[in-house]
Amino acid sequence: MIMNDDTKNEGEMEFVADEESANVDLSGKIQKFRQELLICERDRKEYLDGWQRAKADHINYKKDEAKRLEDTARFIASGFMQDMLPALDSFDLALGHAGSSDIEKGVLLIRSQLLDALKRRGLEVMSADGAVFDPALHESVGEVESDGEEGRVAEVIQKGYFLQGKLLRPARVRVSIKKQ
Repeated sequence: MIMNDDTKNEGEMEFVADEESANVDLSGKIQKFRQELLICERDRKEYLDGWQRAKADHINYKKDEAKRLEDTARFIASGFMQDMLPALDSFDLALGHAGSSDIEKGVLLIRSQLLDALKRRGLEVMSADGAVFDPALHESVGEVESDGEEGRVAEVIQKGYFLQGKLLRPARVRVSIKKQ
């Protein structure tokens, strides 16, 4: 830009064409910039989509890992509980045959403490006595003649247990049948 000396007005400028810019094809440059802009927008969309997929994969991984850890903890607890159930059964047998009231009270107290500790970790005792026999929950070890309804649990031989709502051990039972 060159200031015009002939005019006395301040702020007026005269534009003089630059010889280099006169030979440049402006429409070609604009077209080239538009193509570069389209490429940049396409790349940006591709990178954004990839980032969003990676973020979703990471979220899914975290959920899957949390579930896996929960399943592992449940598996470990299940093994421990399986090992403890015979001890509970032995307490039940001892209580059934105890003669001395002091010994019986001591055994009952120990059994109660053990059962409370297991319950805090998710163990639930199945109430099977008088229930309708369900092969998914009960294991039949025999039948008993009864005046009651046929197909019900007449006697629980060994208690069944749930661990956090899932069957840990089915109850061993005798099922009632009609008297002949």
